[in-house]
Amino acid sequence: MSTKRQRRAEKGLTKARKQKKKFPELLDKVVETSDIILQVLDSRFIEETRNKEIENLIKKKGKKFLYVLNKSDLVKEKKLEGLKELVPYVLVSATKRSGGKELRDKIKYLARSVVKPFDSERISVGFIGYPNTGKSSVINLLIGKKSAKTSSAAGFTKGFQKLRLSRDIVLMDSPGVIPKKEYSSIDEEKISQHVMIGARDYHKIKEPEIAVSYLIKPRKAMFEKFYKIKFKDSEDLLEKLGRKKNIFKKKGEVNEDKIARLIVKDWQEGKIR
Repeated sequence: MSTKRQRRAEKGLTKARKQKKKFPELLDKVVETSDIILQVLDSRFIEETRNKEIENLIKKKGKKFLYVLNKSDLVKEKKLEGLKELVPYVLVSATKRSGGKELRDKIKYLARSVVKPFDSERISVGFIGYPNTGKSSVINLLIGKKSAKTSSAAGFTKGFQKLRLSRDIVLMDSPGVIPKKEYSSIDEEKISQHVMIGARDYHKIKEPEIAVSYLIKPRKAMFEKFYKIKFKDSEDLLEKLGRKKNIFKKKGEVNEDKIARLIVKDWQEGKIR
């Protein structure tokens, strides 16, 4: 690692350590104040978007829990069959507006088993998940209108939003949180994995070329088909795609940073399947 790159990484680590302190507080607030907790996962990357730290905490607290597999339209049905470990779960697609009724019915079913100290109190349903799994979009699907603010950019939701599902049920949206043990500004593999699932936005990552290399290794044919380019490795793809799209630096060299961000953007927006 070069001296310049090392200094940049150390600066990022210092910032990450400061940010880590607030993550447990955010998750603890959701767990403590919610009667039912929904973990929104990306159907394409189920294991990668699970937060097992918080799952264990929820079990210890004895809270009602439900997995919501969003973006189910982006994967083949066979991949989503027999998910025995994820029980109970509901398949939804916020963009295609499917699965909303089933999820709404499941929430109401769980709500009937919640005992509140006073009959007049509302049932609180908290949403947790990695950045960009679509928590706010799922809430909008449930409510039937755009009440929760959404964006394709990771980390768009900054604070808590409370929205009413019915007279007796309130939904609570929360910022996407990467588990403490995974949050790193130096570990290239962890960063690349977060880029893959959309937890780190394409215009904020510091080494997009590394992320592209991580993305294409097991999916070379997929990228070749999408860009209509045959390539040997990630460097070859950046060079050829940069020339194809005329993305150059002043001296006529391909702007690898810019073309790498474009590739990551295409991936995170679901264009490459």
